[in-house]
Amino acid sequence: MAPPEEQQEPRIPRDWTDEHVARWQPVLPGLDPVVEGAVTRMKKLSVHLRRVREQSLVDFDLERHEFDTLHKLAGRGGSAAPSELAQDLDLAPASVSGRLDALEKRGFVRRTQSTTDRRRVVVELTASGRETWLGAMDVLGHEEYRLLGVLSTEERGLLNDMLRRIMVEAEAGGPTQSWHA
Repeated sequence: MAPPEEQQEPRIPRDWTDEHVARWQPVLPGLDPVVEGAVTRMKKLSVHLRRVREQSLVDFDLERHEFDTLHKLAGRGGSAAPSELAQDLDLAPASVSGRLDALEKRGFVRRTQSTTDRRRVVVELTASGRETWLGAMDVLGHEEYRLLGVLSTEERGLLNDMLRRIMVEAEAGGPTQSWHA
């Protein structure tokens, strides 16, 4: 006897990946549909979030390299030496200098002399730069919360833990590349 309807778990609708997996299973009989589904969904979500980020950059009139520079600067509390930004961005100092020139012209950063060492320059995020960076971040953040909002708090924690385990494995044995860019 089937359980009463109110006790049945809701049916999860099919998505594009279900059709993808169904199409490839006859071609690749050894294909694990769960692994293929999970990996394909992660790829598709990554592409979706990248598109949302790119649209937020358009909306805030930012080039990606400008956003990246503001992001790294904000990540250092809004103040850093150009050499620190170069290291964070994995760029040559001359490349960072050009980025800072453009951001300074737009009023997003300012360069001042260090109060502790007059030979050093400090780059600071301006109020306008912080507001622009936060605006672009908010667009992506809202989409991330919208997507993960379909999961309970417990499920989000479980998903995070499972993805961490996968990342630990990838970082331990994967190809030599920078995972932190």
